[in-house]
Amino acid sequence: MTKNILISGAGVAGPALAWWLHRHGFSATVVERAPSPREGGYKVDIRGVAVDVVRRMGLLDQVHATSTDMQGAAFVNKRGKRLATLDADTFGFRHGDDTEILRGDLAKILYEATRESTEYVFGDWITGLAQRSDGVDVTFAHGAPRRFDLVVGADGLHSGVRALAFGPEEDFLHRFDAYVSISTVPNTFELDRWELLHSAAPGKMVNVYSTARADDAKAAFWFSAPPLPYDRRDVEGQKNLVARQFAELGWEIPALLDAMREAGDFYFDPVCQIRMDRFSAGRVTLLGDAGYCPSPASGQGTSLALVGAYVLAGELAASGDFTMALSRYEAEMRPYVEKNQALAKTALRGILPRSRAFAWFNTRMIKLMPYLPGRNRVLEQMARPIREAANALVLKDYAECRDLRHTASPLTSEVIDSGPPSR
Repeated sequence: MTKNILISGAGVAGPALAWWLHRHGFSATVVERAPSPREGGYKVDIRGVAVDVVRRMGLLDQVHATSTDMQGAAFVNKRGKRLATLDADTFGFRHGDDTEILRGDLAKILYEATRESTEYVFGDWITGLAQRSDGVDVTFAHGAPRRFDLVVGADGLHSGVRALAFGPEEDFLHRFDAYVSISTVPNTFELDRWELLHSAAPGKMVNVYSTARADDAKAAFWFSAPPLPYDRRDVEGQKNLVARQFAELGWEIPALLDAMREAGDFYFDPVCQIRMDRFSAGRVTLLGDAGYCPSPASGQGTSLALVGAYVLAGELAASGDFTMALSRYEAEMRPYVEKNQALAKTALRGILPRSRAFAWFNTRMIKLMPYLPGRNRVLEQMARPIREAANALVLKDYAECRDLRHTASPLTSEVIDSGPPSR
């Protein structure tokens, strides 16, 4: 049996998998390049079947208590006038127990729920994988080599595990010719659980929001562009790139760009997807964005990670060998992944209108929505693709999940620091 499993990545997917592996009696080690759990981050949705996964973990009350508690969103013109407003759940197409939470808050909840039963190694990363008939020999940037029964890449869009086991990132990257940048900025708008959206120009959108329990705000810059050359390690160069894209545009954009330059949590990436013919190669498999990133435009990356963790751990527990388990994991997940990835293209057209006329039409429709005959029917029609995708998988009731008592002895609560990550 595959009992000793290495997970690369301590974001959402990795700790969620560690939680379920421990419940099924496996030993999990999580290695993370960052020197400590990552805090902050942008807001993410948990929808549909992913909510049920969190509920089965016994963490749903914690997640709801830490939600963004957003109250609404408003589209504004260059003078700051509110052109149209929507309540938060309608704007986010959330339904029932669907919720929204800051990525860092969710990661913290999952880390705290697993730190006593999972070995965490911070400040290190995988540099080599050598598969054998009886395991995988793994080398690290700082730590001593070790052998594991299975290695899981849960290390995001730019997965190092995927590069080692499957090949270059470009082989699996599907681009949408768009980019997004997100960073923390001062809450000069005095927003209280509200967000403002401004179509700055065709193919350019700025979004500013402040969540519950936050004194500051987040600013997101979305823009359309063909593939741009830039160094992924050069943060200042990326900030300059974003500033050039939004130079000489109105509203509060100049001040937001100045704040972005001072931000310590700057994020920048292409809006893209990871599409793979297979999720596994021998004793190495991929989870979450590393294997099937749906792009930020879909809003479903976190849900895919949570559901994928549940299914992967469950299939490993239910199967007699890892080959069968990984095959069943992919068979369960692929239709769900494809339905959620399909949401991105349509969503991106709404985020980045290609003409002023289309942006005006979108805003006008939102403004008129409360007065339209059959308003609820129209909203239901708009929300249906998201709802169907979010529920496009029926969770198996893996026998081992019925008893949520700990079935494996704790490993270690020690956090191992193998030194600072390279720049």
